[in-house]
Parts: sequence; structure tokens; C-alpha cells
Amino acid sequence: MNTTITSKDNVQDPLYSPHGEIVYEMVGRPQNHGGAAQHSLAHIILPPGKASLAHHHRICEESYYILRGHARMQIDGRSYEMLPDQVCLIMPGQVHQIFNAGPQDLEFLAVCAPAWYPEDSSYESAA
Repeated sequence: MNTTITSKDNVQDPLYSPHGEIVYEMVGRPQNHGGAAQHSLAHIILPPGKASLAHHHRICEESYYILRGHARMQIDGRSYEMLPDQVCLIMPGQVHQIFNAGPQDLEFLAVCAPAWYPEDSSYESAA
């Protein structure tokens, strides 16, 4: 059994997306993220005025847990406001996008089951 204890600050290779997200994958499929197949965990920072790309997952269920800031979630065309200590469940096939709706960095945890992998994400084309 492989036991890994880590933190966001220990992530050597955060993803800096072109649209503004900073993704710290702490648990996931790659060996340097624990080699987990059944779930993944990422700490994500989204600066003010930024948003993820609209996308859906074919297989993964995903939950977003807000740590800090004010989020606006768009799920299948419906809008939801989220504050710290709130969580939302996103099922496979649901098109979703998260926006930073506040003046400070939005920080949240994203949990996927099974563990996220790039080929499971499909990005929506701009309307």
C-alpha cells in the first residue's frame, strides 16, 4: 500500500491554464500524484474575473467544494451561486463552468471519481 501525505505547496508541477486557472493536482493517476485510479483531488485557484472552460466528463463524477471566495456555477444552462463550505455535485455528461464572482481569488477543491484523466473531458465550443 502506497501512503502519500502532501499539500498544495508540495506540488512540483501545477497547471497554469491559458484562461487563468492554477490547478494543483494533489492526488491522481500519475505516480507523482499518488497513482490513484479510483479518485483524484485538485486544489484550484481562480483569480478575480476568470472562469474555467465549459466542459463535461463522459465518465467521472465531480464535486467542487468552495474553500475561499465567491463562485458562480453554470451547470446545464442553470446558474448557481456558491460560497465557502458549500459543495456541488456534477454528474457525467453535465456541462459545467465555474466563474470567480468576487474580488478575491476563488479557491476550491475538485474531486473526481474515478480519477480524472484528460481524455474524459470534452470542451464545449464557444457559441
